[in-house]
Amino acid sequence: MTFQADLFAGKTAIVTGGTTGIGAGTALMLAQLGARVLALGFDAHKLVVPEGLDLRAMEVDVTDAGAIEAALGEIDQLHILVNCAGIIRRAEEHEIDVFEKVIDVNLNGTMRCCRLARAKLAESGGVIINTASMLSFFGGGLVPAYSASKGGVMQLTKSLAIAYAADGIRVNAVAPGWIATPLTEALQKDPKRADPILQRTPLGRWGLPDDIAQAVVFLCSPAASFITGTILPVDGGYLVA
Repeated sequence: MTFQADLFAGKTAIVTGGTTGIGAGTALMLAQLGARVLALGFDAHKLVVPEGLDLRAMEVDVTDAGAIEAALGEIDQLHILVNCAGIIRRAEEHEIDVFEKVIDVNLNGTMRCCRLARAKLAESGGVIINTASMLSFFGGGLVPAYSASKGGVMQLTKSLAIAYAADGIRVNAVAPGWIATPLTEALQKDPKRADPILQRTPLGRWGLPDDIAQAVVFLCSPAASFITGTILPVDGGYLVA
């Protein structure tokens, strides 16, 4: 194990988008390290929780402020908020209604959760980890809404790091590269699209949800106590290649 087994003992965490993919991997790792975790997302019944972990799932849509408030009402304290909820609609994003939906989930949803959790995080001197992307740094012609939302998440992270510092809240983000999740399954199976990705990635493989989860754990831990406003690429070197 990379981290001390009881690293987050006595801590409570919320992970949005925590029932699938990167969010589920992060929720599981936080729970394995002793945290009490509430995973918010769709298809909550699909989250498999190993015996002995203090982890439960709750159906929550991050575009619904009332639902977020209800979830926060389920816990007495909050030490960690990880915003992983996100969608991508590819070519459909050039349609304005789809564009607005993606922005509302990925960017506005992140802000809703941060704003509504701020008071509880201030009480504990907690931490927020947002999920940016490689597309926070460069454009994607097929995914204008996703790219815009993730660029916004990067700037939101920096801005809230400044705004929330007086509350003792650190705010950082991870920027995943190409990660093997159900969202990218079709891409992984298409050599014409997958091969250029692997050829550009210096470490030569797809990332795993645990690769992102471990970076999140570091940013949540005391080892990162003087880090705020940082966007940490976790991409196998794709960004610099």
